[in-house]
Amino acid sequence: MTASLTLVRRIKAPPHIVFEAVTTAEGIAHWWGPDAGPVLLSESDPRIGGCYRLRFRTLRGTEHECSGEFLVIDPPSRVVMSWRWRGGAEDPGESQIEITLRAISAGTELTFTHSRLHDDSTRRSHEEGWAGSLGKLEAHFARGRESVQVTGHLPRDPGSQGRDYEGSADDLMKSISARSGTGTRRRPG
Repeated sequence: MTASLTLVRRIKAPPHIVFEAVTTAEGIAHWWGPDAGPVLLSESDPRIGGCYRLRFRTLRGTEHECSGEFLVIDPPSRVVMSWRWRGGAEDPGESQIEITLRAISAGTELTFTHSRLHDDSTRRSHEEGWAGSLGKLEAHFARGRESVQVTGHLPRDPGSQGRDYEGSADDLMKSISARSGTGTRRRPG
């Protein structure tokens, strides 16, 4: 049996900014994880066939790491990626995440679907975690990015040693937007 979940959120930012927040290492570092625990590692190569890897710590002190591959990149409206927990304890198989972004008057409607989950128990666990993560993303943009200070070590390019960053989230997101490419890139085949 496989299961899936779908969550919808309204984000107070335009789709191109939200797209960067859900695909780049710098953007993901703001919202990944089910609670206010820190993102410890955020690596992302948002192109077809590019990989991502994330590790976070919950407020209970447990660490979790996931990774996957970008299967579809269609800025600023859609991203599809494979998903696997490192170690496989939380979910024994590979699943898939699809995020679609649609412009609305208040910003962006984000539809998040996690499919090919092992069973209903796994779906319930992931739904709770993703609800927390997406709530953090929603809150990040609702309170105004300029008021949020960001400090951390963020890899810039795959295989790089990364860099330290300290400054406002608004400046960080502007930097991300300035670096983003345009056009649609899809995985061949």
